[in-house]
Amino acid sequence: MRLRRDIAAVLVALLTTPVPLFAAEEGGGAGLFSINGGLMIWTIVLFLLLLGVLRKYAWGPILAALDAREEGIQGALDKAANEREEAQRLLAEHKAALADSRKEAQQILADAKAAGEQIRKDIEEKARVEAQGMVESARKEIVRERNEALDSIRQESVDLALAAASRLLQERLDDDRDRTLVQNYLSGVGPAETGAEA
Repeated sequence: MRLRRDIAAVLVALLTTPVPLFAAEEGGGAGLFSINGGLMIWTIVLFLLLLGVLRKYAWGPILAALDAREEGIQGALDKAANEREEAQRLLAEHKAALADSRKEAQQILADAKAAGEQIRKDIEEKARVEAQGMVESARKEIVRERNEALDSIRQESVDLALAAASRLLQERLDDDRDRTLVQNYLSGVGPAETGAEA
């Protein structure tokens, strides 16, 4: 508002300036390089007045606007630098978190591998114990069946011996007495011979 008023005042001053100052000399006319003192003084006054008005109303606001713009740019640069530092800090945190996650994943894999190895060992041990149990059970069954077979062979041997003895003697002996006699004989002979065979 003030700027408009000052510009209007300068225009009024120019319009009210005496006309002869701007007019050419009568008679011979003004030369191109002729000096007019009044015009020179008014030109200097108007120049100084315009310089004062511009300094007060134009340069101040222009410089203030430039300072404000410079401060805004500097603020934006400072903000960008702060945001860049924050981004770098966040990136470093992200990288650290990623490295921790990788270490944790590797630890989980190592733990899982160790657990799998332990389970494998436990299964192998259990299978070995079961196999030993089965082998021991099979051995016991074999010994039991062998003893049953030996008892059966002894029984048949007694029957064959009695049958052979009966034929040889051509007489029939008492079954109970003959059987006891042969069993006693085989009991005395059996373990020594079967132990040697086994």
